Amino acid sequence: MSGSVYLITGIQAAGKSTVAQALAERLPCSAHIRGDVFRRFVVNGRAEMSAEPSPAAVAQLQLRHRLAAAAADEYAAAGFAAVLQDVVLGEHLPWIVDRIRTDPLYVVVLAPRPEAVAAREAGRDKNAYGTFTVSALDAVLRESTPRLGNWFDTSDLTVEETVAAILADARPIRP
Repeated sequence: MSGSVYLITGIQAAGKSTVAQALAERLPCSAHIRGDVFRRFVVNGRAEMSAEPSPAAVAQLQLRHRLAAAAADEYAAAGFAAVLQDVVLGEHLPWIVDRIRTDPLYVVVLAPRPEAVAAREAGRDKNAYGTFTVSALDAVLRESTPRLGNWFDTSDLTVEETVAAILADARPIRP
């Protein structure tokens, strides 16, 4: 019995968590893996990411991505569609893709316009942006992230429409 992996990424407030949960709910046998939970497991000594991250922050990000990829692979090996969501930008996207062993692997990049993200962020109870800005992270997404997988401009889509687009149009990067 073999499953699949859907890697859902994008900048903060792009809708990753909500879309990943809704996608998992539409698939018949699925698990939703929230990559950020692996960061929160660190009790002491956490090195946070920043625009100019320390070597420790990059090492911890890679640990988080390795753990998330391994969890997704284990769920897929047990027959689940593993929906892994996390902020994976720039050179980190091909890095995590190389660590996910499962085929088929779908990479889904949620890329709403920056003004749509800013509006979503303003409507949330939490502030995901800290030292980052929407425009700066959007620039990393659009200018430094390799065009792997399926990119969706979800600015004007509901969650349900986004999930429907993923199910209808997403193609695996590895069959």
